Amino acid sequence: MQAPSDESQQIFAPGIFAGQTVVITGGGSGIGLATARQFHRLGANVALCGRTPEKLATASAELGAGEGASDRVFAAPCDIREPAQVEAFVTATRARFGTLDILVNNAGGQFPSPAQHISPNGFLAVIKNNLVGTFHMCREVANQAMIPTKHGRIVNVTANVYRGFPGMAHTGAARAGVENLTMTLAVEWAQFGICVNAIAPGIILSSGTAQYPAVILQRGIDETPLKRAGTVEEVAASILFLASPAAQFMTGSILRLDGGQALWGRTWEIP
Repeated sequence: MQAPSDESQQIFAPGIFAGQTVVITGGGSGIGLATARQFHRLGANVALCGRTPEKLATASAELGAGEGASDRVFAAPCDIREPAQVEAFVTATRARFGTLDILVNNAGGQFPSPAQHISPNGFLAVIKNNLVGTFHMCREVANQAMIPTKHGRIVNVTANVYRGFPGMAHTGAARAGVENLTMTLAVEWAQFGICVNAIAPGIILSSGTAQYPAVILQRGIDETPLKRAGTVEEVAASILFLASPAAQFMTGSILRLDGGQALWGRTWEIP
């Protein structure tokens, strides 16, 4: 089965996010950049952060290429594991655009390894990046912008961890923590008009999965009922849905985007 064309993703009304500001972590490549393209196309101000200045510069140049488009793009390095850097980035974004309406916690990183070979430092690094960094961003954005204005949307990008995550125990633990954090914040922050949801992608062809051995990716595709990998554009479309007025009564939900992988098939074998 072939993936749908990009045209199938053009399903949102033009200007639907006009006047709104979205922060996207890990926005310089992969799912983050695909999501930034769509938000920007639909009128949003886009603030990108990440740890690689070169990726951010390239992404910013691409999004700001149109006439007047650069006025709606802000990009700056930020290590989400460091609370002071997160605070500075959120402050700079608000100073640039005045508002901060949507947060997409997309930044993350991991590496395939049997659990017994993951070092304590390697485990901690993944937990800090995928879980602790997500909390830092949620907390700072909520306190600076969303709680005072009593509105906001947070979308956390997790992973397909419903049957465990053999071969990636570190990120499985972190992503499961993010899902519980999503549900907890959805309840706590409902009083402030903040909707908090998550999307759990399965096998997605992106710059992130490109680092994995081909045999692992193919095994994942073979064990997916739709018999194909997803695209970053499909993930972006689902993120936009959760941030759009169509999802205004959704909070605390985990949206699976995995071609049915969570429901059927074996997990990949650990070498």
